[in-house]
Amino acid sequence: MKKSMLRFMLGACILLAASQSFAQKKAISLFNGKNLDGWKIYGTEKWYVDNGELVCESGPDKEYGYLATDKSFKDFELTVVFKQEANGNSGVFFHSSIEGTKITGWQAEVAPPDQHTGGIYESYGRGWLIKPEKEKEQYLKMGEWNTMKVRVKGDQVTTWLNGHEMITLNDAKIGAADGQIALQIHSGGGIKVRWKSVKLVPLKS
Repeated sequence: MKKSMLRFMLGACILLAASQSFAQKKAISLFNGKNLDGWKIYGTEKWYVDNGELVCESGPDKEYGYLATDKSFKDFELTVVFKQEANGNSGVFFHSSIEGTKITGWQAEVAPPDQHTGGIYESYGRGWLIKPEKEKEQYLKMGEWNTMKVRVKGDQVTTWLNGHEMITLNDAKIGAADGQIALQIHSGGGIKVRWKSVKLVPLKS
């Protein structure tokens, strides 16, 4: 009887832990595949939905542009699927705030080959905090679909590109902040990037 009760209690604990883990890891789709509900455009560059995909494209002003979430997020795992159709210099900002086209916060880089996709850059601050090792630049598939994951938990940020860990960074300033998530168009013109999935899993602080 005691062994049966012990097995029952152990099984119940495992089920409870699994259910709590599942509840915590339920993904939120930030892009609905239809329109830009839940987002705000900053600047004059082009943001639109085409064939169920979110497209960012340089406009005639060839300036910086951002598409940012209405909500703020602190600790999370964000997974984006993107394809660079042209120059492809873009990025995913987190813990950010925007006035006009001036953005403060941190960027997980999305850039052409050998330009540090997956690295972390602090806008209007310390600049590059960490770049991927040179041999990791090969993991970007220019002109094809790529999957990047950004995990922000307390002071630690880790990025992955197509399943390969690109960087891990510990930074107290990041851990003390929160803010919007934003996609970027870099200045200079000639940029076009497609995003077909933007999903976020909140993490417990």
